[in-house]
Amino acid sequence: MTLGLLHTSAVHVPVFDGLRDADHPGLELRHHVAEELLARARREGPDAVAPAVRAALAQAARDGAAAVLCTCSTIGGVAERAGADLGLAVVRVDRPMAAAAVAAGDRVVVLAAVASTVGPTSALVEEEARRAGRDVTVRAELVDQVDQVWALFEAGDAEGYARGVARAVREVRDADVIVLAQASMAGAAALVPEVRVPVLSSPRPGLAAAAALAAG
Repeated sequence: MTLGLLHTSAVHVPVFDGLRDADHPGLELRHHVAEELLARARREGPDAVAPAVRAALAQAARDGAAAVLCTCSTIGGVAERAGADLGLAVVRVDRPMAAAAVAAGDRVVVLAAVASTVGPTSALVEEEARRAGRDVTVRAELVDQVDQVWALFEAGDAEGYARGVARAVREVRDADVIVLAQASMAGAAALVPEVRVPVLSSPRPGLAAAAALAAG
């Protein structure tokens, strides 16, 4: 079975390859990296990249993907809608995480490293709460000094970026569960064992959900 992955950063390729090797041996991954999609979505809004996302998904289908996982939270909703139009199963990486978050508690804090992710991820958590019949409060927070922290990611300093996100996690108050809005933030979860509420990241559950779809 073949799963396509749509990324907006090449750093996700080895992450998802590693998760595949650990959890889904035999699953073939075909990666498509389009960094310009996130850059444009941040400037103009996610809907501005809808035609390019649709084209990328159509190419993935032509390449034999049975399903596609979109690993960018900013454009995940756009990818889901485009997939529906194409008749292609598309999973946004943060949807399984959002479902787990609303099951974990009534006060959900969405922690994001870029502002463009705040709206889409918060709306997704609220959507999953309605689907589950849960009354939750969703509060979004940007990582402190977001420009500096995100610059670490863009510079390839994964460890520094994870430490910056972890500092922000430790500063969260009045939460039953913390959602790391972007797949790139997952490394911070292991750095905060002292935090007493669940700190959820998206890559592993997102890949599991997409792999199940690809398997039919």
